[in-house]
Amino acid sequence: MRVKEMLQTKLDDRGFTLIELMVVIVILGILAGLIIPRIMGRPEEARRMKARVQIESIETALKLYKLDNGNYPTTEQGLQALVEPPAVGQLAKAWRKGGYLEKGKVPKDPWGNEYVYLSPGVHGDCDLSSYGPDGEPGGEGKDEDVNSWELE
Repeated sequence: MRVKEMLQTKLDDRGFTLIELMVVIVILGILAGLIIPRIMGRPEEARRMKARVQIESIETALKLYKLDNGNYPTTEQGLQALVEPPAVGQLAKAWRKGGYLEKGKVPKDPWGNEYVYLSPGVHGDCDLSSYGPDGEPGGEGKDEDVNSWELE
């Protein structure tokens, strides 16, 4: 019986052959080559989506500001008028205590830049833009701006 156990132990201790390891490595390489390029483009797409959502949220706050005060904050007052009563220009008549934005601060765009706000705007009552990852107006491809007047 001991010989049988020794033979069974020897058979159980066998490892992978070099060919088996090479096949697994090739398969993992092929999978990585197919999956990694798809994953790498997603963070930028997620940042663009976050910018759109933030712009829509800020637009909602601007509309509430207008309902309370009769007009949008001026370009000079900026988006800061949504978190504290404006001290310059036309003062807010009925500024809402606590402000119009959650967390009591104006968010930065997903690339860490300030949103660009114009009132009166070129494309509407007020325009809101993120200049994207390059922080410069205009741009194409990954550097394309996210603009309030282009949102669906």
